[in-house]
Amino acid sequence: MQERILFGTYTKKTSQGIYQGTLDTTAKTLTNDGLLAATQNPTYLALSAKDCLYSVDKEDDEGGIAAWQIDGQTAHKLNTVVAPGTPPAYVAVDEARQLVYSANYHKGTAEVMKIAADGALTLTDTVQHSGHGPRPEQDGSHIHYTDLTPDNRLAVIDLGSDKVYVYNVSDAGQLSEQSVLTMEAGFGPRHLVFSPDGQYAFLAGELSSQIASLKYDAQTGAFTQLGIVKTIPADYTAHNGAAAIRLSHDGHFLYVSNRGYNTLAVFAVTADGHLTLIQQISTEGDFPRDFDLDPTEAFVVVVNQNTDNATLYARDLTSGKLSLLQKDVTVPEGVCVRF
Repeated sequence: MQERILFGTYTKKTSQGIYQGTLDTTAKTLTNDGLLAATQNPTYLALSAKDCLYSVDKEDDEGGIAAWQIDGQTAHKLNTVVAPGTPPAYVAVDEARQLVYSANYHKGTAEVMKIAADGALTLTDTVQHSGHGPRPEQDGSHIHYTDLTPDNRLAVIDLGSDKVYVYNVSDAGQLSEQSVLTMEAGFGPRHLVFSPDGQYAFLAGELSSQIASLKYDAQTGAFTQLGIVKTIPADYTAHNGAAAIRLSHDGHFLYVSNRGYNTLAVFAVTADGHLTLIQQISTEGDFPRDFDLDPTEAFVVVVNQNTDNATLYARDLTSGKLSLLQKDVTVPEGVCVRF
């Protein structure tokens, strides 16, 4: 079976934009098929059910979100919603309400956009956060994630203030705050995944190299913390930043990338949301910013930003563990993986 895979990148060195690849699940090989769309700094990607692509976008001194229509091996831009300043760090699609959400790390804002019939976007709301934390990277609000909870609220993660917000979302794309969870100072929350039953969530702490297990109450729209585990060995003292986090569809195995220690950490998940480390495997490169499980969940692809390569693993569906299949697949400045 041939599976399409999209790579978001920085375009600071040799990359020209969004690349498209193929995972051959029969041959167990990964290829980079070349440039899908030439654009500046498409660092995060989201796909709609109609196969519209939404990417972080930079246009000279402005940043925002671009809407694309994919046509075979190319994509054409439908429109952009941009504003002066740096681009966002995250983008997500809300199919039920036909909305797109973005998180702007540098501005400390979360934005909501309405999807038109042709896939184009119109801004409907912006919320501005404030606050800071004890680490140098926490000099102000730094929103790193805006995506849906299982009950269709919006989780907004603020790395700068160590807070996880939950917002209600109207059909028109307006936000109203529902709850706030404050993490331990310096935790540096980055990304979040939910268990299949929606009762638990797992929060990656970029600055602390930790994962927090959370309980989610759909009635109140609030999180409570259950426990914390490290993503790196206790005796590792060099710089590391936990980055992407993924959960298998059955909810039994959790994966997180370590930028610095340069591994994927694999955890077994208990029924009550607790984590046990079962594997650390090298990403065969430097600074693994993102990775994803393919639709069959028999494979995992990771991109290493600093070494311009992607790595392919086989995933054991029973044990959850990974084994190396392929490395040194060229992906320039890779920072996002999307099947």
